[in-house]
Amino acid sequence: MEKAYTSPLKIALIFCLLLCVSSHRAAAKERLRRGIDLSSTHSLISDTRLPGDFFPLNYTLDLRPKLSESTFTGKVRIFVQCNETSDRITLHAHHELQIERSDIKLQRILDSEDSDELNSTEVKIRRASHTPKKPIFVIYLADTVKNGTLLELEIAFSGMIWESAEGLFKGSYLNKNGTKTEFLVTTFKPNNARRLFPCFDEPSFKVPFDFSLSRPEEYHTLFNSDPFSTEPLDGEPGTVVDHFTSIPKISVFSLGFLTSKLVLIKDDTLVKNEEQKVEIYVQPGMENAFPTLYQKVHTVIKAVEDFWGVKYAICKLKIVGLPGLTAVKPIDNWGLIIFKESELLQASHFMLAQEMVYQFLTHSATPLWWNDAHITRAMAGFLAATIAKEHTEEFDEKWPMTTLYSLYYEFSKRYPHSRITGMKQESICSKTELFLRMINYTFGFETFRKAMQNFYEEKRCATFQSENIWNSLTIQAHRDQVLDKSISVNEIAESWISKDRLPVVTIERNYDKKEAKVSQKVYLRERPHDVPEQEKMLWFIPLIVVTEDKLDFTDTKPRLWVKKTRETTMTGLPEASKFIIVNPEEIGPFPVNYDVRNWNLLAEFLQTENGRSNIPIFTKAKLLHDAWNLAYGGHLSFATAFNMTLFMRDEKDHLVWNPVFTMIDHIGRHIDSSAVHNKFETYVRILLTPLYERLGSEAQPSEEHWKENLRSLSKTFLCRAGYKPCIERAQAAFATWRNAKDPDAETPVENQYICPVFKWGTREEWEFGLQRVINFPKERKQSERTYLLKNLAGCPAQTEKIERLLNITILEENGNFTENDIFLIFSMLSGGSNGYTTLFNFLSNNWDTIRQRFESKTNLWDSLISASTGVFTTQEGYDMVSALYVKRQGEFGSAEHIIEKSLKNIKEETKWSDENLPVIEQWLDDYLKTANTSANKFMG
Repeated sequence: MEKAYTSPLKIALIFCLLLCVSSHRAAAKERLRRGIDLSSTHSLISDTRLPGDFFPLNYTLDLRPKLSESTFTGKVRIFVQCNETSDRITLHAHHELQIERSDIKLQRILDSEDSDELNSTEVKIRRASHTPKKPIFVIYLADTVKNGTLLELEIAFSGMIWESAEGLFKGSYLNKNGTKTEFLVTTFKPNNARRLFPCFDEPSFKVPFDFSLSRPEEYHTLFNSDPFSTEPLDGEPGTVVDHFTSIPKISVFSLGFLTSKLVLIKDDTLVKNEEQKVEIYVQPGMENAFPTLYQKVHTVIKAVEDFWGVKYAICKLKIVGLPGLTAVKPIDNWGLIIFKESELLQASHFMLAQEMVYQFLTHSATPLWWNDAHITRAMAGFLAATIAKEHTEEFDEKWPMTTLYSLYYEFSKRYPHSRITGMKQESICSKTELFLRMINYTFGFETFRKAMQNFYEEKRCATFQSENIWNSLTIQAHRDQVLDKSISVNEIAESWISKDRLPVVTIERNYDKKEAKVSQKVYLRERPHDVPEQEKMLWFIPLIVVTEDKLDFTDTKPRLWVKKTRETTMTGLPEASKFIIVNPEEIGPFPVNYDVRNWNLLAEFLQTENGRSNIPIFTKAKLLHDAWNLAYGGHLSFATAFNMTLFMRDEKDHLVWNPVFTMIDHIGRHIDSSAVHNKFETYVRILLTPLYERLGSEAQPSEEHWKENLRSLSKTFLCRAGYKPCIERAQAAFATWRNAKDPDAETPVENQYICPVFKWGTREEWEFGLQRVINFPKERKQSERTYLLKNLAGCPAQTEKIERLLNITILEENGNFTENDIFLIFSMLSGGSNGYTTLFNFLSNNWDTIRQRFESKTNLWDSLISASTGVFTTQEGYDMVSALYVKRQGEFGSAEHIIEKSLKNIKEETKWSDENLPVIEQWLDDYLKTANTSANKFMG
């Protein structure tokens, strides 16, 4: 173990610690004081907080892992300060960490904060034990310890090295010679340091660390800091101990190390005699596989430093490409970032920038508690996107649309996230990221950056809460006169981040008075719109306005802020013949609705070459996306929404096309049981065929990535609509598979071709696919079988194919299909009217047999009732389900509430169909009269 302190060194250390006591005591008080918590209902992790009667001042950790035995031993010395008189010390330790009472030593160094006399005496311990079912270890003292007492706590411990990526774990990879090579690595974030050693495992405790670690001499260790000495380990030949330079105040989750045989890549971007402050490590033989990585890293570091206004505080940043790493995300530690080798090979500026931001806003300035950690992820995402967009075209200009659209869909549901905690965590981070983007635009980048620099200067090497960031933004915005002094950013942030909802802003123009009524309400797509307390939900909304007579999309200063009021008036609008656009470029995360006249002015303008070239891409995409989703949610006529698509026949930008495919999917699924569906399919063909033929059927060398994506999307939808060239290619590929000597050895057909064959192909082709699922070899990837089964069930347009699948799996109980397979089949059949109608009839015709088969399988029974009755959208469907409900009253068992819910939902969907299908049909009839509807390229 490590060498003991000599007395003079210990005394010097104690006096250094005493200098820090007052600041730690203030931090301890801050830890217990909670301000406005914008995410109290969305805690990112569940954890047991320590009582706060003791807090750490310094750690000395000495670790002895045995890689071959998958075990470790260690000793930690912690100087702790008593914050409240107590007879026990409570800290974190995982229940699998072995600690004996005899392994604990406790010395009193200073009696209380009122005393300056050193008094090193033993403190007697009554007992010590783990707390059942909690990662807590309690040391019970024989006597109480007074407030202000300084103690030296030493604990020896031992444990297992695991292969799962938590705490200390090991992994391996095959090197270039095919030899298995092991490594040892840690991941402590957010609260896994307790798996390795007893500690105060909370982010608010930021203290200095001293660290020593043993390793086989043929390995080397990367740690947060560099080693200052290495010596042989007594009694263990071939093993050495590295002693590392002390690290300043950090939280325990920021610690990290990697023991491996990786090698350093030389930084060829450095000028002669320049110190190498970034080091990249990879496996031997891969040194030349990262030719541009150093340049990317230097670009990112400079951009992040420019934003925060300070140089990176750590002398050396180590970046690792580790083969065999099983962690889902990169492991970010203070000064040490570990990627999977495959991810580092494809490292983008965005990915590198995200991890670099964490060095500043997690490891340096640290959230006081984990329910403020969403702000660090949001800031990392926002800054990384900003940096990537400035230096590269990595996003294909898709950010923030992809993030924003997913939030629009999720928050417009009756029950967002379906009460799934993980989805809540993701969405609150995404929403906060978009909120930061909105503030950046409305205040201006310089105000935003200066506020963040002021915040970081105050909280560097300390802890913070979200309100500290909002306060810094408020002060700077008021100073720069970009925000009314009656408003604080804290108020604005609370209105956006505390709700699982987003607003929709409606603009109703008074063309004679050149003004408009502006109103806000909760944005809802899913019916019925009966969300509790929606009338109480209001937001601070910036109104940024662009007018046709002044198409300036660079001025992002709000014309006014809607201050959490239901309605307000906007004046100074242009004459009646000119349109207005509110919230251009999706600056704020909210859709905007207009009166029909303004929508039609926009639709007409976009159909001109001047209009398409003068409206920016994001704004065109927003107008299209808003119109369709507002119509889908019942806030706008579908005739108006369809008019907004007329300009797409000449639109070439992929970003504007992206919402079109979602629209086709949503509307197509909703109306596919009605007579309107065939007309809608014709409209889709007319819309997409020119785009697909303009892109070409095959990828060209070195073409932009977006073209490949857009071609794939258009091909998928056209194939679904029966585009003959696509079907013919799919069937040709399928024929090769059918003629293979061993068709079960692989699936030599592109995924995009499987569904068209199962939908438009022959019964024999579908039957061939069925046999491939039945005979699928166990040694192959089961995900490939799952994909086949999904398409086998979800794609056919013919009832007899679906009936055949249901007969085999349910009535014949074919042993090649598991219960999970049946769940999957039900789910896929609920995706289209032919599927769920066939399933409903199958249930009705075979009720007694199926009820008996599923008698003890309530989950399957419930899933069947839900899939077969819950997706109808017309009165005819309602009558069918209602008749079954009456006929089988009392026989639904556990699914009784499911069919009752289905009937309520169908009634709502029927209202939607009654209101919207006539409008959609009338528009399609008028459009198709003048459109080229030649069907010679499509299946009948």
